[in-house]
Amino acid sequence: MEAFYRLTVSRCVARWLTVVLALVFVASCSKQDGPGGRRPGARGAVSVQTATPQKVPFERQVDLAGTLVSIDQARVSSEVAGMVREVLVNLGQEVSAGQILAKLDPRELEIALARAESQLRQTEAQLGVDGVKITQPPPDEQIAAVRTAAANRDDAHAQLSRATRLRSRNLLSQADLDTAETRVKVTEAGYQAALENVHSLKASLQDRRAAYELAQKKLSDAVIRAPVAGSVSERLIQPGEFIRENTPVIGLVQLNPLKAITGIQERYAGLIRPGLAVEFRVESFPTETFQGKVAHVSPSVDQGTRTFTVEVLVDNRDRRLKPGFFAKGIIQVGRDEVLAIPDQAVSILAGVSAVFVIEGNKVRQQVVSLGARQGSFFEVLNGLKGNEKIAISNLSQLATGVEVKVAPGEGQARAGREAGEGAR
Repeated sequence: MEAFYRLTVSRCVARWLTVVLALVFVASCSKQDGPGGRRPGARGAVSVQTATPQKVPFERQVDLAGTLVSIDQARVSSEVAGMVREVLVNLGQEVSAGQILAKLDPRELEIALARAESQLRQTEAQLGVDGVKITQPPPDEQIAAVRTAAANRDDAHAQLSRATRLRSRNLLSQADLDTAETRVKVTEAGYQAALENVHSLKASLQDRRAAYELAQKKLSDAVIRAPVAGSVSERLIQPGEFIRENTPVIGLVQLNPLKAITGIQERYAGLIRPGLAVEFRVESFPTETFQGKVAHVSPSVDQGTRTFTVEVLVDNRDRRLKPGFFAKGIIQVGRDEVLAIPDQAVSILAGVSAVFVIEGNKVRQQVVSLGARQGSFFEVLNGLKGNEKIAISNLSQLATGVEVKVAPGEGQARAGREAGEGAR
């Protein structure tokens, strides 16, 4: 057992020694080779093309992705119950505000209106009101019932006064005097009752007028009209169907204009404002670009998504766009000139961007911070002054200290032309 253990340890030590020797060999080779595995002087200088940073006009853009929705949409409901007599619109049809959408059977509503009108006319007659010529009831004293009660009361008072004089002369019995006093009390009560009855009739008049107007409205509601202009998105009833009150019957959406609702990252909060131009595309028309303008910007940022809501107004006179389409595009937030370099000059390794600056006949690797990209150019935020000469070819063979040979100005000229095209 001890011999086996010693044998195993010996094998492990031998394997580790082999690995160490291999690493030492590779390291020695690396020291002998130049950068990129090339021995200095073995092939000569690396041939590169060059360019210089350019001032390029950049369009500042913010990406957007959102859904198109209708500005106004409504699900029209029936305000009365009844049998559907006819439906006058179809799915997709455009309607104007006030256009008739459907009709219900009005027979039961007509009967209810006639009954309400009869009750109203009865109350008006009791108050002496002509529903056409006179709309307000007369004062209490001018109503027949009150005038009658007042006359009886006045007569009773006169009879009591006469009976009192006769009793003082012993020309009338005490019983007759008591009768006269009682009659006064009865007529006074009758007068008060007449006043109260008139007050009740006046209150009833208002109630019955309201009931009559409500019956008129219900009869009018048997004809269902569009509250807004739009297109029919839903047809929820059929002729012959009995529906209850508040039953949805027709769905309407406004197709022009539409609005796109999107969420923008909070870092762009200082750039987005109403009136900015928007360009976007939809999947149904992948080769076409549609236009819009920022209409509303939310003043608050959602704490969960760290975005704020933006609404874009979109012209849709040709009705090609539909609510629910997914829109993807950009918001044009401005235009300015920035220092930029061709994308061929950029080397990115492990997320770090760098360029190779040519100094004499050697190169130096320079780390740069890049901003937006437009076409074949990167915006340079820092790391370059603008007067450097940078390599734009054979970057994989370059490292700090490598000798280079600048090729004829083909690369420089091409970069200049691309920068000019970007400016135009």
